[in-house]
Amino acid sequence: MSWENCSSWRNPRVLLSLTLIFLCGVVGGAMVMRFAVHGIVDKAETGLPGGEKAIALERMTKELDLSTDQRRELETVLDDFVMYVQTLQAQMDEVRANGKQRILRILNDQQKQKFEKMLVDVQARQTARVR
Repeated sequence: MSWENCSSWRNPRVLLSLTLIFLCGVVGGAMVMRFAVHGIVDKAETGLPGGEKAIALERMTKELDLSTDQRRELETVLDDFVMYVQTLQAQMDEVRANGKQRILRILNDQQKQKFEKMLVDVQARQTARVR
């Protein structure tokens, strides 16, 4: 069966589903970029649990004049956010490691050395941008 003869992809339900999936991805990506680049609470305050989260909670409670109930709900939201970010980070680390291993399997020794140097250069540029 050739692609041209397959009309199932022309089905309005299939097209609608694909469009919705695409739009959800776009909206999800936009939200991630919004919070990653222009976050309400910057990464230093929410990136790790503990003291940083407490600082963010205190700052927002004071500056937004939150009630006790609002503060309690905000604390839950921050806890959920921190857990979500940590889970995503762990998944991203796993994907990167898997991808790196797959790439290394197809390279010869000389290419592996160049590839490792490329990775070090990329990491150095990322570190310089964060500072």
